[in-house]
Amino acid sequence: MRYALPLIVLSLLAAGSASAACTGPLNHRVTTLQGQAADLCEYQGKVVMVVNTASYCGNTPQYKGLEALYEKYKDQGLVVLGFPANDFGGQEPGSNKEVAEFCERTYKVRFPMFAKSSVLKQGDNPVIPELASATGDWPEWNFHKYLIDRQGHQVKSFSASTSPASPEVVGQIEKWLKTN
Repeated sequence: MRYALPLIVLSLLAAGSASAACTGPLNHRVTTLQGQAADLCEYQGKVVMVVNTASYCGNTPQYKGLEALYEKYKDQGLVVLGFPANDFGGQEPGSNKEVAEFCERTYKVRFPMFAKSSVLKQGDNPVIPELASATGDWPEWNFHKYLIDRQGHQVKSFSASTSPASPEVVGQIEKWLKTN
């Protein structure tokens, strides 16, 4: 029993150092659509796509392309993170529960989705300001996409009108999956 305390302390120190190593746009705690706390540092070391989404937008069919990307590349280290927002055209009016049900029922979304937040400059989304600062691009509509490399140092921005399946997006994902 006299070794239990040092092992606990070492475990806590190891956990603390892992969190301390997480910096940049993933160094945030957020809430899932189901109301659970989530630490975005969990995705450190992956190529991460952050997307502001909406259920009633002309771009909403992009959910299908986002899910296809996630399914195709998740085992290689890609994760898609969806952040519903009602900022543009009031096209995400429902509750978190309604958004979750819509995504599951309509597009079979399996990638992580988080609670509704505002992605505007004065908004409450904690991730978007860092991504906008890194790229110079704030979302101007639903389904703006940011791609973050595995180290969290490089960020690319793709407009809402850019398809998730576009050669530009897929090419960057494949490049970062291979080189990082």
